[in-house]
Amino acid sequence: MTATPTAPADTTWQDDVRQGVRHVRDLASLPLSPAEREAAREAASRHKVRAPKAYLDLIDWSDPADPIRAQVIPSPDELEEAEGELGDPIADHDFSPVPRLTHRHADRVLLFPTYQCAVYCRFCFRKESLTSIGRGYTREALEPALAYIAAHPEIREVILTGGDPLSLPDKALAEIRARIEAFAHVRLLRIHTRVPVALPSRITSGLVAALQGRLMVTVVTHFNHAREITDAAEAACRTMRQAGFVLLNQSVLLKGVNDNVEVLEELCRELMYRLGVKPYYLHHGDLARGMAHRRTTIAEGQALVEALRARLSGICNPVYVLDLPEGGGKVPLGPCHLEKRDGDSWRIRGLDGAVRDYREIVGEREDQSKKLTAGS
Repeated sequence: MTATPTAPADTTWQDDVRQGVRHVRDLASLPLSPAEREAAREAASRHKVRAPKAYLDLIDWSDPADPIRAQVIPSPDELEEAEGELGDPIADHDFSPVPRLTHRHADRVLLFPTYQCAVYCRFCFRKESLTSIGRGYTREALEPALAYIAAHPEIREVILTGGDPLSLPDKALAEIRARIEAFAHVRLLRIHTRVPVALPSRITSGLVAALQGRLMVTVVTHFNHAREITDAAEAACRTMRQAGFVLLNQSVLLKGVNDNVEVLEELCRELMYRLGVKPYYLHHGDLARGMAHRRTTIAEGQALVEALRARLSGICNPVYVLDLPEGGGKVPLGPCHLEKRDGDSWRIRGLDGAVRDYREIVGEREDQSKKLTAGS
């Protein structure tokens, strides 16, 4: 029997990682003032710091408010924890029946093959776990989680997250994909990653081959600013699109980074028009510790997405959501255009700001509560 040929290894991305910041001591190589370097070192001692060279090269070091810098260079503001902030903002651990797995929604699970990332974002809502757990991939560590998936036929979707699953070697990714696709009830493999943003050289033919198989594959990227959309990112996304992967993007609304309608408009347009990536979610900032300086108010976010909807086509608009604490799930926060209801008559505000009357015209009705009960 002839062995299936494997894609040649491409290790360019490993050089990119090695030449970036991987440890607190590497901050000394950055063009920071002594005061900035000391402040960054202190913050990095609380939560891990890492950024590949390609991502660091996007920073305008002459601009203290540079939006790329704000996402990865530690800030002393992170040491100021506000009352009510949480170590586990969306209750991953409360919904974890076995290690490395979260089962919050019936038909899908989060699987954590690694707690390591190609880039550590300062605003990350899992930064407590990334710092305290910090473990990489081993076959043995995933066995309880894989056994759980095998035993729960209601699971249709497995979401690889972490840590960043695409920071793993091709061989590990192929092993994980093969194990998951062996479960007949699983239909889709979803991957949450910042690799196409911060380390696009990692998207190689070998990585693509490792993920291809029976399962539909959806890659959810994490671009927060149009400055992150580079030629290399475009090439990486093209490679994944040509492989048949569905590409979505989730951004986080960050004060001082993208809390501006022009910035968000450019980001969403370029995601769809240049990268072929559908803007999926715009997350309101989670209650991660030390991140009050990066969170907007919900009202500010609603005003931004309302203005965005008036500027962009539907395919370019993300859904503004809040991932509620205590496992409440993602709820939409977008502005409501319904002003008033009187029976079948509604008053609805259009995108132009004008309020218009709208009357529902439907056929013979059936009590929906009885219909639902009958079907249960």
